[in-house]
Amino acid sequence: MDLKSVFRVFENGIGTDRDSLFYDDDRTTLINRMTEFYSSDGIHAPFSERYRVEDSSSYPLLSRRAATVFSQSKIVRCLYRPFDRKWIYYDPRLTSRPANRVMRHLFEKNLALLVTRQVSTGVFRHVFVSDQLTDRDPLSVATRERTQVFPLYLHFRNETENLPAVDYRGNTPNLTTIFTADFSARLKMIFVPDGKGDLVKTFGPEDVFDYIYAVFHSPTYRSRYAEFLKIDFPRLPLTSDAKLFRKLCALGSELVGLHLMEKHALAITTYPVAGENEVDKVRYTAPGEAGSDIGRVWINREQYFEGVPPEVWNFHVGGYQVCQKWLKDRKGRKLTYDDLTHYQLIVSALSETIHLMTEIDAAIEAHGGWPLS
Repeated sequence: MDLKSVFRVFENGIGTDRDSLFYDDDRTTLINRMTEFYSSDGIHAPFSERYRVEDSSSYPLLSRRAATVFSQSKIVRCLYRPFDRKWIYYDPRLTSRPANRVMRHLFEKNLALLVTRQVSTGVFRHVFVSDQLTDRDPLSVATRERTQVFPLYLHFRNETENLPAVDYRGNTPNLTTIFTADFSARLKMIFVPDGKGDLVKTFGPEDVFDYIYAVFHSPTYRSRYAEFLKIDFPRLPLTSDAKLFRKLCALGSELVGLHLMEKHALAITTYPVAGENEVDKVRYTAPGEAGSDIGRVWINREQYFEGVPPEVWNFHVGGYQVCQKWLKDRKGRKLTYDDLTHYQLIVSALSETIHLMTEIDAAIEAHGGWPLS
């Protein structure tokens, strides 16, 4: 089934056109920068030159600045790249492309499926999950691969939304009635509008999300439909096999937890050498090189993460080689204890992701293989 027939509301992620101005890893630094931006000095050099505080043909930044006021409450978390959350100053009246039609639903407890409409190069691996505001490029910086954000729930507060067929109020699953009725008939289960079902008599929106996430992480799905995935949204095959549905929901749930970093896989790395922890030249030495039987990710000439398998080092989410990208974006910085811990959790999550992707294929094969029925 076409994703546009599954979800009612979706849109590109946030585009600021001034990432260096509106994003930062440190909340206090961003507060100070935005305070200066809103001051009279914010439109004068060197600040204005460094952060491009000027109008462009598509973004009247100065007039939007004049029409808004600074508030620390507008500094919130945003998924910027895979496993990389930053602080963003987000005001729909100021942000160049605020994507508020979708983002307003992510201020409350929610999940969002992230995919691209097409894959311009390489193979499909353009899927991730978010539970907060989301940039337009967490899967790729290629223009043709802008990230589309599909929230699972719609949170309306005294608003009117023009949606086909249903006038929603309150918190509602962002799933079409055609889709839920079709899937319900196939599974012979009743769809419940919130959370998860018992997967015997009922299933819920979060079960659907887990199922989708598992299917899109199937290596066989990605290779079997490779040509179609290059030109349009991934299509969702539906199963009538309740046992397979339950199994894929369980595996998808594990992946979601890992990718949101709500669950942690067993640690497989160490960081054995003390030092300045400054990221200089990021490189990888495979098992058997540099005097080690296991892979190492080096952040400078002396310090490294020990125990990173080649398949984890090479693992991509969308257009990003995750283990390399996360470190290269921090070149010139000294990693904190939390940074070092976070990176090792990323390595563990990717290692477990590879394992779960294999399990997903095995489960599908055990229930008749492709195409799903």
